[in-house]
Amino acid sequence: MYTTILTLWKQGKTKSEISRVTSTDRKTVRKIIQKYEQQGQETPSEISKTSRLNQYHAEIVSFLEADLSIVRIHEKLKELGCSMAYSSVKRYVGQIKCSTAICVRFHSNPGEEAQVDFGYIGLVPDPHHHHKRKKAWIFNMRLSYSRLDYYEVVFDQTVETFIRCHEHAFRYFAGVPQVIKIDNLKAGILEAHFYEPIYQRLYKQFADHYGFDALPCRVREPQEKGKVEAGIKYVKNNFFAGRSFQSYIDLSCQLREWVDHYCNERIHGTTKEKPRVLFKTKEKEQLKPLPLQPFHMEFRGQRKVHKDCHIILDHNFYSVPFDYVNKMVEVTSDGKTVRVFYEGKQIALHTLQQGKGCK
Repeated sequence: MYTTILTLWKQGKTKSEISRVTSTDRKTVRKIIQKYEQQGQETPSEISKTSRLNQYHAEIVSFLEADLSIVRIHEKLKELGCSMAYSSVKRYVGQIKCSTAICVRFHSNPGEEAQVDFGYIGLVPDPHHHHKRKKAWIFNMRLSYSRLDYYEVVFDQTVETFIRCHEHAFRYFAGVPQVIKIDNLKAGILEAHFYEPIYQRLYKQFADHYGFDALPCRVREPQEKGKVEAGIKYVKNNFFAGRSFQSYIDLSCQLREWVDHYCNERIHGTTKEKPRVLFKTKEKEQLKPLPLQPFHMEFRGQRKVHKDCHIILDHNFYSVPFDYVNKMVEVTSDGKTVRVFYEGKQIALHTLQQGKGCK
């Protein structure tokens, strides 16, 4: 959450907007921004090593895993002989929740949740140029109960790619979980687009179509994405490390073989079960069915308004009010109409031109 708040601040959002979007108290937002501006601090403060609560650290983490409130944690600590004041316990718990070094495990019911993330994997064979290599990322969706994994190599981190990866994962699982957690994405999708209204609408439409709840920014829950972050680390260390690929097709085939016959068939360290077995016996039937129709994704992009009050889309010209000359606007097209937005407000609507070079 610390990183998310600073990302939004750097994008020019106000403290009130950040507080509303992240459901974080405005005082907390202000303190984080002050630390960044006055001290240049871009990461949460580590827990003080001299705190007397350190001796109860393992117990406090276990209480958090059990979803106990701070009041109950304070009471449980008193039962263990700890005489620290409630305010000290509250401050210590808050530091745990902000710490990137702490991974608190949360338990999910079958079919309840999946977590998603991107991880950079370096240069891999370009699918369009046999002798070239291209920067790539690995997308991971992990079902939180069974730990069944879906992986896919991608070459950008756009919202459109993000959505298509979701669709491919849902087809792989043959169903849809109730919740997708996507908070604190490190990929460019968060920094560049995800909090822009035009992309929020697109992802919301996608979530509604598939019937899941998206949680892009949860608070008061320490390290919610520990499962999928472990999944990214696992594929890097156990698949990509030490392997070579002759082509993109070779990479894709090896990845699918590894996922189906090793990754999802090994005994998982936490569940002590094979993800595939746990999925088939307890989770598969709890997933929501796939929709009958695929999600139709509109074209979405940005265009600059030229001095003649037009934008250009597919070599065709569309008029925009004079007030927006030289500004960057968001453009959508559903195959029939073209809509132009500025800061979330629609400023123009046109019928999509057929052919090229039309006004």
